[in-house]
Amino acid sequence: MNLKEFIKKSPKAELHLHIEGTLEPELMFFLAKRNNVEIPFKNIDDVKEAYNFSNLDSFLKIYYEGAKVLVEEQDFFDLTWAYILKCKENNIVHTEIFFDPQTHTDRGIDFDKVINGIFNAFKKGEKEFGLSFKIIMCFLRHLNEEECFKTLDKALRHKDKIFGVGLDSSEKGNPPKKFEKLFKKALENEFITVAHAGEEGPPEYIWEALNLLNVHRIDHGVQCLKDEKLVEILSKSQIPLTVCPLSNIKLRVFNSLKEHNLKKMLEKKLMVMVNSDDPAYFGGYLNKNFIEIQQALDLSHEQVKTLLINSFKSSFLKDNKKKEWISKI
Repeated sequence: MNLKEFIKKSPKAELHLHIEGTLEPELMFFLAKRNNVEIPFKNIDDVKEAYNFSNLDSFLKIYYEGAKVLVEEQDFFDLTWAYILKCKENNIVHTEIFFDPQTHTDRGIDFDKVINGIFNAFKKGEKEFGLSFKIIMCFLRHLNEEECFKTLDKALRHKDKIFGVGLDSSEKGNPPKKFEKLFKKALENEFITVAHAGEEGPPEYIWEALNLLNVHRIDHGVQCLKDEKLVEILSKSQIPLTVCPLSNIKLRVFNSLKEHNLKKMLEKKLMVMVNSDDPAYFGGYLNKNFIEIQQALDLSHEQVKTLLINSFKSSFLKDNKKKEWISKI
């Protein structure tokens, strides 16, 4: 079996996926029509053209524009169900997804509609395909901490559905320390914590996420190689780093996949794995991320296998389930 086939056929866990980032242009148009929402695009080609962004902020602009078509609980169900079908296609057997409630509640959408639509789709996916899942609620770091506390209070009513909390949106100028009190309260309420850090932001942000937010996982973290001491700590502790190759190219973190530092991270024994981030916007779901980074960096069979195993090791699955899936790789 060649490496491409090995990647496609192997079971995978996806740990860095924004559900709003799976909104394909076709579904965006369909929902806009269903909900009578005006969007600034005449056709699907217009949307695809708008996906030529140059950095995180220009991406977020179109991302928030697209999210406006999500209005009713059914919309969130349909969005999530479309991703679940992609999981089946990509042989993803376990997924830990992010959702951004503030993107919706700030538009007057009820928090309950958002979480119920997402959760009910996953319950159906679990029943029909055996897909296991965890839902992680992200706070938007460009907003103030006070706003985020209100969102945390809403999440407490859905503790049975929301497994953890994270931190995303514009990284530059919004360091993790801005949310120290918020994450303290989340931990007190027994939410697992993760945070985006070291994507565009400096290694200091990764330090802050670890030391001030006490996160269990760093999302992205590719800037860690600029700090030898940090690499040493990450290697020793095996804190996972959820790397997203195609996202990093699309947002110009690296100029090309050949310049990506994933192979170096593997060589430094860091707990890294491959994820798709916002696949509708960044040009590919998990298999495509895997295949393209493997080819660009000439990753060996052993390195690919390590990345696959790491996806389960770094997940919040119970140990017996981790072992069960790892044995099938």
